[in-house]
Amino acid sequence: MQNNTTLIIAGMHRSGTSLITSWLNKCGLQLGETMVGPCPSNTEGHFEDIEFLKLHEEMLGDNNLPLTGLTEDLPNDISIYHKEKLRTIIKVKNKRYREWGWKDPRTCLFLDTYKELLPDARYLIVIRDYKSVVSSLLQRDFKDVDKKYMERGQFQRFIWKNFRRKRRLEAFYNSKAEYYLKVWIAYNEELLKSVKALSSDSYLVLNYALLNENDARVCSYLKEHWHLSLKYFKFTEVYKEKLINEPIDTDSFIVNKPLLFKAAELENNLMNYLTVV
Repeated sequence: MQNNTTLIIAGMHRSGTSLITSWLNKCGLQLGETMVGPCPSNTEGHFEDIEFLKLHEEMLGDNNLPLTGLTEDLPNDISIYHKEKLRTIIKVKNKRYREWGWKDPRTCLFLDTYKELLPDARYLIVIRDYKSVVSSLLQRDFKDVDKKYMERGQFQRFIWKNFRRKRRLEAFYNSKAEYYLKVWIAYNEELLKSVKALSSDSYLVLNYALLNENDARVCSYLKEHWHLSLKYFKFTEVYKEKLINEPIDTDSFIVNKPLLFKAAELENNLMNYLTVV
């Protein structure tokens, strides 16, 4: 009987999961037959398995939660129907591949379900500090607002750039920053809870920004400890520093200051599990 190894790549939106998944794909890991392609906010591609993504969206919709997964609320109920659909996907993947995995940030909202369905899975947990994540979400979303005005006539573009844009950007950040911080807290609380419940040999906690320096060691660890059939590929070949936005000071837009202390404490707790390889 074939022994399968399944790798679940889990991390908050804008935390570098696409980069790490892209790198692992280059190293030879099967991460989906059909994956979500690039878009203006992620020009290198999302590397999300469409089968898992669509099912996650269905499960979120059934729980009256946004399909984006940008929510501070966890799904209350995963139906038997959806669990059976997940079991079917897993069964097919296991039949086709000895080693496989997937990435979708929404996975963080269903970790308890995956622990039930894949008790022997390996977890690659990707963490990024809350300031950078909230900053990245704000800048990404405001680009859509900016684009709308920059596609208008010359006079309207002039008014937008010179008079309205700065005020609108500040109002946008004030309206969104605190909510995105709450989402970061919800996702990372789930990650921390899962790490605490897992055996130490079944997970790696990584900060993608450090892979430039230790990518070879991480690849070796995955090969030697989890016996994945990978071929080393330089992380610097997929890491495009010019695509990383300069972070903004998000703390100044948070009205509920205790949230900042909560996020900082959670960040420190997660850093205690950061894997040294």
